[in-house]
Order: sequence, then structure tokens, then C-alpha cells
Amino acid sequence: MSRIEATFKQLNGRKALIPFVTAGDPHPSATVDLLLAMAEAGADVIELGVPFSDPMADGPVIQRAGERALKHGIGLRQVLDYVRAFRARNATTPLVLMGYANPVERYGQDAFVRDAAAAGVDGVLIVDYPPEECEGFAQALRGVGMDAIFLLAPTSTEARMAQVGRLASGYVYYVSLRGVTGAGHLDTGAVADMVPRIRRHVSVPVGVGFGIRDAATAKAVGAVSDAVVIGSKLVELLERQPADNVARTGAAFIAEIRAALDTL
Repeated sequence: MSRIEATFKQLNGRKALIPFVTAGDPHPSATVDLLLAMAEAGADVIELGVPFSDPMADGPVIQRAGERALKHGIGLRQVLDYVRAFRARNATTPLVLMGYANPVERYGQDAFVRDAAAAGVDGVLIVDYPPEECEGFAQALRGVGMDAIFLLAPTSTEARMAQVGRLASGYVYYVSLRGVTGAGHLDTGAVADMVPRIRRHVSVPVGVGFGIRDAATAKAVGAVSDAVVIGSKLVELLERQPADNVARTGAAFIAEIRAALDTL
């Protein structure tokens, strides 16, 4: 059983909170403390973004975060260093690497799978790896105890949901908006309609992200899903913080969202 699967089982019906932050942003020195603080404040799983110069699915907030991290020289090797440092102090909270194909391809898929597992990564979500092209990659991840996480969207067909259901482990990430991260108005009614359709095809928990910006929207989404994924608002809150206040600010925001979800 993977660490992600074990975490969801231990929730016993509670809704999972999954924050996203970009590795190395806004200050490389603050990343590990931020991850630890969010876990302490109630994050169940943490998605750690791998900086990339052309993040096609991300809106301006996360694009800026990636640009800042790249200027600091943060690449995949540095991201794995962060994972090792986090894992040395937290052996239980799952970490998911979220990013794009280019850094993985440059690193080498086989080497990435090997090194990510050794560092303590629990799951991988590559935005531009469609399921029909990465069955081998998903199998390789599962072979070393990591989960292959896939996206679904409002435009996903029943056939795509079924395809993802055959390959996905850990959880699936439902993108609630037609657009990039942080954009648009979240239609919780549409989410409530879509999640049961997804559940007919997947056996893993369904997390929902894109457009969740506060405790109220997190609670509304949590009422109809298994997990709430929140990124752009968190990254936006952190981007102007001095290094010594990043972890504190992140923890306070996560605690607020956690409290709202725990009222469900």
C-alpha cells in the first residue's frame, strides 16, 4: 500500500486537504520549512511543483512562481533535494511531484523514477503525459511504490475517464474549470454533477482543484469530493512574504482551510 493510499484510508471519511506550492518559491531557503509547516497545520498530501519555463496549464500566479524558482536555479535535482530534506523530518505526509514532461524527459524517465522513489516521493502527476502514452511510466512508478496521478476535466469523455481509471492510483485530480489554474468562477453545482460520473469509472479518491480560493469554496467542494486541492491562492499569499514568514503564512492558511473542511 502506498503512503497516499494509506493516508486516504486513515482519514475515515474526513476530506483530504492537498495544497500545492512551487519548489523554491518564493525563497529557496523556505521550501522545506513551508512543507513541514503545512503538514503540521493539517495538509494530508502536498503537491510540490517542479518549475518549468512553459507551464501550459498554469495561470499567471503559478507561472510567476515558476519563473522566480528558475531564476534561483531550481530544477528537478534541487526539487528531489527538497524531498529528501522533508522526508528526513516527516516520514508520513505524502509528497506528489506535479509538473511537465520536459524536465522528466531531460532527466531520463528511468533515472527519474529511481531517484524520485529513493528521495521519498509518493506520487507523480505530469500534466502533459496523457494516459494513452504513459502506461509504461505508470507501471514503473507503481513498481517502486509511487502512485501515477492523472487529470480529468469538464470536457473528459466517459472513455477517457475509464482509461484513467485503469491506470490511476493514489487519487485522480479533477480540474473543475475550463482554463488555467486560478482562473474563472468555480461552479460547485457542476462539480457536484461531475464527481459521481468520475466515480463510476475510477476506484481511487477524487480530488478537485482549480478555482478554490478560500474556506467557503473549499468546504463547498469538499462536500461533494474526497479531497480539495488548492494552489494559486496559496502561492499568491506567499509570493510577497519574506523568507522568515513563508512557513508561518502557509500554515495559517492551511489551518483555516482545514478547519472549514472538518466541519463537514
